[in-house]
Amino acid sequence: MRIKRTTPRDGIARRTRLLAVSTGLVAAAALAVPAANADTPRTFGASQLSAADSAVLEADVPGTAWRVDPATSTLVVTADSTVSPAEIERIKREAGANSGALRIERTPGTFSKLISGGDAVYATSWRCSAGFNVRSGSTYYFLTAGHCTDGNPPWYTNSAHTTSIGPTAGSSFPGNDYGLVRYSNTSVAHPGTVGSVDITGAGNATVGMSVTRRGSTTGIHSGRVTGLNATVNYGGGDVVYGMIQTNVCAEPGDSGGALYSGTTAIGLTSGGSGNCSSGGTTFFQPVTEALSAYGVSIY
Repeated sequence: MRIKRTTPRDGIARRTRLLAVSTGLVAAAALAVPAANADTPRTFGASQLSAADSAVLEADVPGTAWRVDPATSTLVVTADSTVSPAEIERIKREAGANSGALRIERTPGTFSKLISGGDAVYATSWRCSAGFNVRSGSTYYFLTAGHCTDGNPPWYTNSAHTTSIGPTAGSSFPGNDYGLVRYSNTSVAHPGTVGSVDITGAGNATVGMSVTRRGSTTGIHSGRVTGLNATVNYGGGDVVYGMIQTNVCAEPGDSGGALYSGTTAIGLTSGGSGNCSSGGTTFFQPVTEALSAYGVSIY
């Protein structure tokens, strides 16, 4: 399942926009030296992993995500349920001599952009989640997913669009997946919390880190970071880079929602597959990149 922004119940249609150093086998010079083992695995260097990375991108198979696993020096390619065996073979052919560096993993469901931070926010035709409240001087904003702010819509607190939040102030998607919305309505509260958790700063994810996500569709769910610097192909030219990969579940409407560890902001919900009944794989935009891009800070 691609995580996508959710159309409000009023029925308005959603806008469509969600590796090789050869193992040297020394020939036996004497009968006492054992023959080389033909099954000795190859190892792959940084340049070959980079070439394999580029090959997967060039194959352009929607429903795939990939990242380098430094522990095994492989390129882990995660494929959702829509990816056919023929498409997997296409990826391997594109990788050519570096195809041995690919480690193919399957995940249930379909990768999609999950439109919904913690509380629900509404654009003209879809629902997302507010991520983290931030500020620049005396001006207040919230961060959310870039595929939510794509097109620079105005934002509201309700599906009837009777209570304004304010305008989109920045948007970056695809490539990145972060956006910025300004609070122009002074009657709308903007505390520095995610639910009841006071967020005191921002940091970078590490593999194995325990994290929690809050979204307007599925509420609070926890899990761990399973990979860093992942590239995700949602299809239709929507490719994002540098994502945090996790085993935290999410569903449509959770896009933009907050990923945090303790009191530290970590990421913004981008997309993934699965659901919160059976589990899944979810990707997050690192929040530190968005903070830097817009010159705003957690408060």
